[in-house]
Amino acid sequence: MSETEPDAAVEPQRYFFVHMLKTGGTAMFLRLREQYGEAAVYPNATDGDVMTVAPQFVTATLLERWPVRGPDIRVMIGHLPLCTTELLGVPFTTLTMLREPVARTLSFLQFHRKLIPADADLSLEQIYDDHVRFDSLIHNHMVKMLSLTPDEMTADMLTPVEFTPARLARAKANLEAMDAVGTQDHLEDFCDAIDAAFGWHTAKHVKHKGAGKPKVSRSLRKRIARDNADDIELYDYAVELIRRRGFLR
Repeated sequence: MSETEPDAAVEPQRYFFVHMLKTGGTAMFLRLREQYGEAAVYPNATDGDVMTVAPQFVTATLLERWPVRGPDIRVMIGHLPLCTTELLGVPFTTLTMLREPVARTLSFLQFHRKLIPADADLSLEQIYDDHVRFDSLIHNHMVKMLSLTPDEMTADMLTPVEFTPARLARAKANLEAMDAVGTQDHLEDFCDAIDAAFGWHTAKHVKHKGAGKPKVSRSLRKRIARDNADDIELYDYAVELIRRRGFLR
């Protein structure tokens, strides 16, 4: 190969955004799709219906689609644990955003009540009390998304795990190693930082309108904080990490 001939083996720059539930990832998905175009973002409409196939959740679907779309993908942003990057055999620049865990959980409960008509009249406490939903989608969700390993991941982000000091330490170490870390309450500042680093144009500096603060008992807030103590420690670690180094590694 001559010195001027391009090396076909050189991988393009790819980005993997760990989209944790109710942390502002949908806003990032829309902005990154605008940045790169639908064909360069995973998942897109060709990967399957978001409700029936759910490519944004299912690693097996990604592995099936990778031989087809891999060469064109520049950004992956789905509810896929960080360890998914280890399954694809190519390098990624990694990004994520976290959210204060009590606020994240309450936002999830509100969203569930709107999404599932059969549960529309349930109280937030009743939705939270469902042990299947709690175990798979609520309990220390952010720690799980950053600490799962490929060997233990049997059901993607729904994989049941035991929350131990070692798991929390692994989540913190993996967070520290990520290339860009932000928080939902500083979305535009995070976008400013990654725009400057990656040559993007994701910052909008719009005023984000939330779903409003639900009427929540103090007892439920305390339960959420107690049940998700590892997520709270991880979030506090993320805030300190950003304070210490900024949004970028």
